[in-house]
Amino acid sequence: MEAGTLSWDVALILITDGLANGAVYLLAGLGLVLIFSVTRVVFVSFGDIAAFAALTLAAFETHRLPPTIGLVAVLAAIAVVVEVASLLRRGEAGKIPRAVLGWGVLPLVPCAIAWGVARTGMPAVVQIVSAVLLVVPIAPLLARIVFQPIADASVLVLLIVSLALHFLLSGLGLLFFGPEGSRTNPLASGVFSIGDSFTVSAQVVLMVAAAIVLSGLFFLVFERTVAGKALRATAVNRVGARLVGIRPARTALLAYGAASLLAGLIGVLIAPVTTMYYDSGFIIGLKAFVAAIIGGLVSYPATAAGALAVGLVESFASFWSSAYKDVIVFSLLIPVLMLRSFLSVHSEEEEDEVDA
Repeated sequence: MEAGTLSWDVALILITDGLANGAVYLLAGLGLVLIFSVTRVVFVSFGDIAAFAALTLAAFETHRLPPTIGLVAVLAAIAVVVEVASLLRRGEAGKIPRAVLGWGVLPLVPCAIAWGVARTGMPAVVQIVSAVLLVVPIAPLLARIVFQPIADASVLVLLIVSLALHFLLSGLGLLFFGPEGSRTNPLASGVFSIGDSFTVSAQVVLMVAAAIVLSGLFFLVFERTVAGKALRATAVNRVGARLVGIRPARTALLAYGAASLLAGLIGVLIAPVTTMYYDSGFIIGLKAFVAAIIGGLVSYPATAAGALAVGLVESFASFWSSAYKDVIVFSLLIPVLMLRSFLSVHSEEEEDEVDA
């Protein structure tokens, strides 16, 4: 879009687009903060899972068998091998059947459902649900294969491994899905008129409403359920959570599963408005990471505010200079990090004060 005069009508359109983008980044940011607070992992591959969900839904709509089935099956097989090897090293061979059921059989259930949906041509709602369910096992399987063996490593090591995992998933995405992009049918059709000259598409309204509803459910799960309280306890103090009987490894898998579900929902929400490629999720994840950084990777309300800010900045930046919109968005990190560094108390400064 070429830069031009910013009238009120144009500003309203940009704000609407910004809120729609911010809704996506809000959900992605919540997933990133959830995983980081529980496991200390910056899960760079979050966006890749969203892209796989979008491409899976596109495969359903074109009456093709989703390649995601093969990806999940491969990850399940590797996870079974890793888990069985770990049990044998610890001398717990009696738990092998349970491990095979949990890591090998259960992830194949959504694969079987997806295979049936692709073969029988189910309605659109069933295809959407199947696409989301199919990507839910991906993050827990990746966590078991990659992150659980190094759970006690430093945050820097976990970040490096997470980046390497993203590039591996991008390669697998190219192998399974190919280089072609896909866009799915709108989840909601029609427009809503506001005044005489301003209209909002039903798809945008659906994206914003989904973000609000899912954020509300997210809050209720954390505040009202036992699983949510276990996640909060692990995020606050892993050692203390272990002392009261909460297993951090189990809560970590729960966090990965919830984040994977969020990623799947993001994929089906954004696919009708953006052409998705095998590597499109990286940019989505990065912009959600900017929102999470604004929230300090710990605060959900601040992350939500940061996501809306990122969406609005991206929308207005695309109006003034579409070629530099991503640069402008990512440059938000600089003042945010400088402000956080200025406001935080550094340990070296404290030591100097004590020595003085």
